[in-house]
Amino acid sequence: MQRPIGNNSIIPSALFFLIVGASWISVQGQSLPPARYDGFTYTNHRVDADTIMIEAFFNPLCPDSRDSWPPLKQALKHYGSRLSLVIHLLPLPYHDNAFAASRALHIVNMVNKDATFQLLEWFFQNQKRFYNAQTLNMSRVAVVDEIVKSATQALGNSFYHVLESGFNDRKTDQKTRISFKYSTSKGVFGTPFFYVNGFLLPDVGSPLDYSGWKRLIDSLLRAQGLKTEEPMHYLL
Repeated sequence: MQRPIGNNSIIPSALFFLIVGASWISVQGQSLPPARYDGFTYTNHRVDADTIMIEAFFNPLCPDSRDSWPPLKQALKHYGSRLSLVIHLLPLPYHDNAFAASRALHIVNMVNKDATFQLLEWFFQNQKRFYNAQTLNMSRVAVVDEIVKSATQALGNSFYHVLESGFNDRKTDQKTRISFKYSTSKGVFGTPFFYVNGFLLPDVGSPLDYSGWKRLIDSLLRAQGLKTEEPMHYLL
């Protein structure tokens, strides 16, 4: 028996083309992966299969990120090339000026990677200048101008033009957005977060002290069959 032609046959066809069309639009609108892996590498040394990989997710205007940096830096100094660190930035939206601060770090990193961590530490030391309450009556342009001038004083006069032009370069805006997207894609919703060898550390969102890092890293070194009693400076 021939099936009647009517609305019932039209609906499945319409749904099919709607689904296919939406999928095509989604694929067309999807961005390509970035040309380089996101993040700032702290040290330049050979990374092999036994290197303990740490990914830290920081907000340059977050007090907890600031407090977690010194003990992590101490661990990096102690263990030397047994550790590798990449820092990703998550400019949290409730820190009004976090995106601009993160963008400044990307700008500097594009021209002088060694100065990146110098500027990060400067932001940690001068966070209060860019807190929401302190900049409540400042325009966004005024905040950016203050960041450019202050960062120049911290890094040297040669960085003034770099920072000024960088804030007018769409690429630096894109890099900062990629950092945000990468962080959220990893399930990071606050700072600081830490991943070690690809796994999220428990008790995220709270600074780890040096003894906490040492217990963790020593346990991983023991699992690799390495001694942990002596500092690893000789591996640098």
